[in-house]
Amino acid sequence: MEFNVKSGSPEKQRTACVVVGIFEPRRLSPSAQKLDKATGGYISSLIRRGDLEGKSGQSLLLHNIPNTLCDRILLVGCGRERDLTFTRYRKIISHAVSILNETGSMESVFYLTELQVKTCDISQRIRHSIESAQNALYQFDQLKSKKDTTRRPLRKIVLAVANRRDLADGEQAVREGMAITQGIKLAKDLSNMPGNICTPTYLADRAIALSRVYANLSAEILDEKELEELGMHAFLSVSKGSRQAAKLIVMSYLCGDPATPPVCLVGKGVTFDSGGISLKPGAGMDEMKYDMCGAATVLGTMNAIAELHLETNVVAIIPATENLLNGQATKPGDIVTSLSGTTIEILNTDAEGRLILCDALTYCEKFKPDVVIDVATLTGACVVALGKHPAALFTNHKPLGHDLSNAGKTSGDRVWEMPLWEEYQEQLKSNFADLANIGGKEAGAVTAATFLSAFCKKYHWAHLDIAGVAWESGTKKGATGRPVSLLSQYIINHYHSAEKIS
Repeated sequence: MEFNVKSGSPEKQRTACVVVGIFEPRRLSPSAQKLDKATGGYISSLIRRGDLEGKSGQSLLLHNIPNTLCDRILLVGCGRERDLTFTRYRKIISHAVSILNETGSMESVFYLTELQVKTCDISQRIRHSIESAQNALYQFDQLKSKKDTTRRPLRKIVLAVANRRDLADGEQAVREGMAITQGIKLAKDLSNMPGNICTPTYLADRAIALSRVYANLSAEILDEKELEELGMHAFLSVSKGSRQAAKLIVMSYLCGDPATPPVCLVGKGVTFDSGGISLKPGAGMDEMKYDMCGAATVLGTMNAIAELHLETNVVAIIPATENLLNGQATKPGDIVTSLSGTTIEILNTDAEGRLILCDALTYCEKFKPDVVIDVATLTGACVVALGKHPAALFTNHKPLGHDLSNAGKTSGDRVWEMPLWEEYQEQLKSNFADLANIGGKEAGAVTAATFLSAFCKKYHWAHLDIAGVAWESGTKKGATGRPVSLLSQYIINHYHSAEKIS
């Protein structure tokens, strides 16, 4: 899909379709008013007849409109103007894009970017438009023998800005939106790939392939022998039951000042999670291919920042493994020694994500990071606590939590901060080791984060539990690509903050 920005009156656009908004009850947006004036009241007369109320989800496609240069006009219901949030705005964009793709409009000029969305400026509206459009058109059909093809698909969207002085900001927003949606698509494609294809080796190969696309990216893959020599026994305890060898993927994007410490991104990469000996229920276990969404998110984010050529330093660390069961699999009650030297009693082999992450988090110390952010589909308890809307945020550094929350608000990829109090450490006590890997039924998402915090005392750290937001179930089953947008926005903000300081 191609995206551009331009300024100009809607009636003068020579295009397959011009898209304008109608508010409830039957109120024309500014561009709809311009079209109505140019056409001698054509649109307002239709609205008065009741053809469109303006409710969100409604639309009306018009053909052969007098005194205009476009082939069609799409009127899109936007609901009440005062209630227009970024969530509703994204739904409006998605609805319009789906209609255009189905009706043969191969290009279009969108004037929906003029809508006043709460807390969103024009750049953010353009970014939201691009992400919503790409999401509406996304399909994962690589493995289908017969693909559903659209005869005349939508190929180009021009996003309107009010005047020429907005063009520079609009063009930058398009560059950011395109790079981030490219990263989101990579994350979705990797996450949706089945576990018999997307193995730890497959993830490692994709990281190497990505590093060959961008000269500013490098990739290093550590195998099980190297992990054993390092002492990553917590990580290796998870892969013992699988025939697929574990991999530690390390990607470096070092385009900033060499003296500036990097941001480290850590992504949980369990390419299939059976639960191990602590076997999961069979119903819905197919969705455990999504237990590598943290890894996919980190790879997608690295793709986005490499595409943007940001002058910053970012290191990605992805522990990749399967969690399966055989005669060699780790058993409940086993005790392992982590890379940090901390001993861990594994009371539940289905709490494996924290075991691979704790060694990866310790490994981050070698890079002397500015901050470390880990991303993981870690706990079902997170979904119970927060549902499917925000990711859970835990941090040992309030300014980092504040920066991530702000990036979430800007990108629309929101987080909600959860407590990380020392009282929760009591639940992780073990009679036989330094730590237990689970803390009982209460506060499961919090105790998982508390476990990870024990390995992050030497740097500023945040943990994003994305179990509720990384994929959707049911008829819309599929990966969401979250939180690529959040992490990309955070790194963009981090880069601009460093620019100001320097």
